[in-house]
Amino acid sequence: MLSPDTFALTALLALLTALGPLAMDLYLPSLPAIERALAASTAHVQLTISVYLIGFAVGQIIYGPVSDRFGRKPVLGAALGIFCVGTLVCSVAPTIDALIAARALQGAGAAGVIVLARAIVRDLYEGARAGRELSLMAAIMGVAPIVAPVIGGFTQTTFGWRFAFVVIFVAGIGAIGVVWRLLPETGRANKPHGHPLIALARSYAVVAGSGSFLAYLGIATASYAGLFAYISGSSFVLQGLYGLSPLAFGLFYGVTSLGFIAGTLIGAQLVSRRGFDRTTGFGAGALAGGGLLLIAGVGFAPSWAAAFAAPMMVYLAGLGLVLPLAIAAALQPFPERAGAASSLVGCVQQTVGALVGAIVGHALGASAWPMVIGIAVPGCLTLLLWLATRGIRAHPPKPRT
Repeated sequence: MLSPDTFALTALLALLTALGPLAMDLYLPSLPAIERALAASTAHVQLTISVYLIGFAVGQIIYGPVSDRFGRKPVLGAALGIFCVGTLVCSVAPTIDALIAARALQGAGAAGVIVLARAIVRDLYEGARAGRELSLMAAIMGVAPIVAPVIGGFTQTTFGWRFAFVVIFVAGIGAIGVVWRLLPETGRANKPHGHPLIALARSYAVVAGSGSFLAYLGIATASYAGLFAYISGSSFVLQGLYGLSPLAFGLFYGVTSLGFIAGTLIGAQLVSRRGFDRTTGFGAGALAGGGLLLIAGVGFAPSWAAAFAAPMMVYLAGLGLVLPLAIAAALQPFPERAGAASSLVGCVQQTVGALVGAIVGHALGASAWPMVIGIAVPGCLTLLLWLATRGIRAHPPKPRT
């Protein structure tokens, strides 16, 4: 077993959380090919993204509180098993409807991985150290959006779209083995008191009653919504309107993701000196600035991919600053309910992300503007929320049990 408070454990948790982005990003270059192979509409193919996010959101409601009661490791193993089953069905799906259903199951399994990784960090660390650990995890996890589309472009060109899900399935099986052999149990199994549903509702009521939690939840959710507008529309816009090949799209997507890694690394360094709030503010400014620059770039140079890429890197750098720190700050007051708090954050984020992704997917046509607006508006909203909730965040509650 890996020892707590080591970089090896941080890296392991980061690699586990990378399964979610891997399942999302590896098959993005294949979306147009899936549309042709399964005789589906663009809107139906886009649903494979939205239902994954819905499964991801719904799954997170359960995993956190259950792991607060029975421990992190067994619940994580069950989540990975569900993920692998869903992925295997994706690889053999004969119709678009079957693929959509399998993606929902895959998302429900992936939900447990991210929820429990965050809860494990809260089990082990407090304050700025927790923010630093989540930022470092995000930096390592951020390699997935760089590597996955490149691999996906290669597999699509060489083997076809089904092979992307074979790669994801193999990664999931490997994760099960690593968790079984190396991951220590960090949670304390709590004996249930009263009816489980009443205890579940009580946990969520305690968490949702914190104004500071709700403020950071709003900031994290707004920033996350813009990311899924990008994920939902980028494959169709960049391949259909900008004329990029699947491999070129994968490279483009990977290059812009460097901004996210840069933001997480900057956040890991700044949080110890500037604190959660000021560092989050820097990121919120970058999100708003990147969104506005994207509007200008697409408006003045609609056929120039670089005018799209540079603002997107700024936006993703802001996301890398905001997201890990806002989540760490939201979880901070709840050491005994870290699983429930992590679940609530993830559920709200993924629900809003799925809605934004579905709206962008249905609005896409012969223009990039639905995606651009879906990115810029959440970026500006993140900054407005950071400014509007400063008084609430200045007086966080004491840790509660």
